[in-house]
Amino acid sequence: MNRIKKAFENKKAFIPFITGGDPNLEVTKKLLIAMQEAGADLIEIGIPFSDPIAEGVVIQAADERALAAGCTTDKLFDMVKTVQDEMNVPIVFMTYVNPIFAYGKRKFMKRCVECGIAGVIVPDLPFEEKEELAESCREYGVELVSLIAPTSHDRIRMIAKEAEGFLYCVSSLGVTGVRSEITTNIEDMIDKVREVTDIPCAVGFGIAAPEQAERMAAVSDGAIVGSAIVKIIAQYGEECVPYVKEYVKKMKDAVLRA
Repeated sequence: MNRIKKAFENKKAFIPFITGGDPNLEVTKKLLIAMQEAGADLIEIGIPFSDPIAEGVVIQAADERALAAGCTTDKLFDMVKTVQDEMNVPIVFMTYVNPIFAYGKRKFMKRCVECGIAGVIVPDLPFEEKEELAESCREYGVELVSLIAPTSHDRIRMIAKEAEGFLYCVSSLGVTGVRSEITTNIEDMIDKVREVTDIPCAVGFGIAAPEQAERMAAVSDGAIVGSAIVKIIAQYGEECVPYVKEYVKKMKDAVLRA
């Protein structure tokens, strides 16, 4: 069984997201360990990028802070490598097509393997063009995680049939960010997935409160939270680690109640 799928084995998964290098790489390293200790089952790290089109203002600002602090893709790889022996949960990178192509597809995936990165999520890679990266991912054994959205409709089954690791179910239209209410019929999306595969489905975009995480996990295999965590990091800066740890534990407990 691959490492990502194992994160969902016999339980609902909680998946926190942080932007690599925000506020600096040393804090990112501490956050990875703290979130694992708090019960995170899988962790997403965003590679800071100057044009993150899927992100709302909170994560855009985090990208800007990380870039201003000198974070680069190479430095992020190096940091993850230093902590990989302490990590028991899989880590996936959230990034965009341009940074991967600029780095070199094969070189990027090779470094993922060397640093213990289990998969990549690339929100601006259309399903129809996934082979642009899939071949390099297969060569190095890196899972290419697919996304489905409320607008995917009939394409959901098609995407799900070829999905790897887990399926990222986008709960809301638009960019990432905290939402007071999630109105998408997640059950309907997951029913379509279940017609073709038993791959784990985790719901993200907009989840911030424990009640939302519990509700989304109740109809799926897990919940993904990004902007709410990045807000805590923005508020407390280098002192953010215990606050993030407390929040992740609270959200993990909510997911377990689902």
